[in-house]
Amino acid sequence: MKRPGKKTATDRNFVVALSRGLEVLRAFRPNDGLLGNQEIAARTNLPKPTVSRLTYTLTKLGYLTAVPRFEKYQLAPSALLLGYAALANLGVRQLSEPFREQLMRETGGAVAIGGRDRLSMIYVGQSRHGVVNVQLDVGSRIPIATTAMGRAYIWALPEDERAVLMRELREHYGSRWPKIRDGIERAGETVAKYGFTISAGEWQDDVHAVGVALRLNDGTGPYAINCGAPAFRFTEERLRTDIGPRLVTMVRNIEAALGGHVPRTNQTSTPSNKEINKKPKSGGKVARVAEGIR
Repeated sequence: MKRPGKKTATDRNFVVALSRGLEVLRAFRPNDGLLGNQEIAARTNLPKPTVSRLTYTLTKLGYLTAVPRFEKYQLAPSALLLGYAALANLGVRQLSEPFREQLMRETGGAVAIGGRDRLSMIYVGQSRHGVVNVQLDVGSRIPIATTAMGRAYIWALPEDERAVLMRELREHYGSRWPKIRDGIERAGETVAKYGFTISAGEWQDDVHAVGVALRLNDGTGPYAINCGAPAFRFTEERLRTDIGPRLVTMVRNIEAALGGHVPRTNQTSTPSNKEINKKPKSGGKVARVAEGIR
C-alpha cells in the first residue's frame, strides 16, 4: 500500500501503463457511485485522452462497467473481487476482530484497524455499534498526519522510512505543516511514554481518539488500531487514563496471539493524575528526530 521506493523516471522495472490503469481504479471512492472521464482525469492528474483509453481498456477487462446513459463508469465485480481477496488474506483483520469487539463493548467507542495508503490510513476492519459522529467503515480513508491511528503508524516506522514520510507530508501540507508537525512530535512523546497517541479534535472537532501501532514479525505492516468516539463521550482525561491503556493492552494481546513484537511493560504504564493535566510538549529526542524534515 506504499508508493514505489524509486522514482518512476529512473526505475526500469516500473510499468507506467499499469500504474496509470491502477490510478484510474483508485479514483473511485466509497459512496462515489458513477464517475466520468473528466472527473477521473481531475482526480488522477492524467490527460483526458489517456483516461479515455484506460477506462475503455478496463471496461473490456471487466474492471469497470460503462453506464452509457450518463457517459460514466462504475467499478465492476472483478474490481471488487480484488478488494475482497485482499481483505480475506489479511489474517490480522480476522484475528483482531474478537479483541476489537470486546473493546468496543467495554468502552462504547468505535475500534478500527488500518494500514497505510500513501498519505492516508485505510480501514481494513471496523467494529462499532451505535457510535454517532464516527461514520467510517472498511475502505474509509483518514489522514495519516492528524489522526491517532496515523500518528501511531508514523512512530512505528523505522527512522529512515519515517523521515521520508515526513518530507512527503511537509510538501503536501505546505504552510500548514509547522502546526501539523508539532502535533506529530507531541504524539511521538506520548508514544514513548505511554505507548499510545491521542488526537483530540485535531482531525475533526467533535471526534476524540487514541491510536496504537500493531507490529508483526512477518515483514508486513506496521498496522495501527484506534478507538474513537464523540468528544463528549471520550474526554481527553478519559483518553489518557482509561481508553489509551486499554487499547495498548488489547494490541499487545493481539501481537502475542500473532507471535509479534511485545514491548517493555513500562511503555504501557497508566499516567498519574499529575501527568493527566500536563500535555506532552514538542522537544527532546522526538524533536531532534524531526529536525531534519522541518
